[in-house]
Amino acid sequence: MKLSLKKELPNIIMLLLPAIYLAYIWNGLPQEVPVHWNLHGEVNRFGSKLELAITSLSMPIITYVIFLIAPFIDPKGQIKQIGAKYGNLKLFIVALLSMLAIFILYNANNSPELSPEFIVPLLGILFMVFGNYFQTIKPNYFIGIRTPWTLESPEVWKKTHRLGGQIWFVGGLVIAVCSMLIPSVYSMKIVIASFLILALIPVIYSYLYFRDIKKVV
Repeated sequence: MKLSLKKELPNIIMLLLPAIYLAYIWNGLPQEVPVHWNLHGEVNRFGSKLELAITSLSMPIITYVIFLIAPFIDPKGQIKQIGAKYGNLKLFIVALLSMLAIFILYNANNSPELSPEFIVPLLGILFMVFGNYFQTIKPNYFIGIRTPWTLESPEVWKKTHRLGGQIWFVGGLVIAVCSMLIPSVYSMKIVIASFLILALIPVIYSYLYFRDIKKVV
């Protein structure tokens, strides 16, 4: 897999957007800005402008770098077999995190509180996208539901990701819809509870299915 500047250009543009916006508002930012929020979106720690810049800009950049190098260091080379869908997933995640970075910077400049009304629907969409991609992901060490049992057996990987894809898509849809129907004070709590459930079910299923096929053998 060779890097192509043309293919990576949309990602680079997305990465530059938060930096450009930060440069635009930099002089107007106070010396102390909110850098950490609780589940209700209330500020619980202030820091310097530099800390805010590092915190917000590093999220999409680090994610992009991980996506960029993963195909080259994947021992099984399975990520390369995902093809264009891997690039689409990379662009979506980078774009989502860049939007989140801009939102954090905007709130730091205009309002100390970080409203979950914008973040929660995005998280729901993120779960839906991952659910949609789970069924196309080949066994690898970087992306997907990586348990000892899915990594041990391609069949367990396939079955687990089929189930995981379905429940993550439905779970993400439920989160996105509920965020518009319930008070925002409960939104992040629902997201955390949902994430724990969505993460736990495939892990348990992968173990049980692996145990069952071992009994048959």
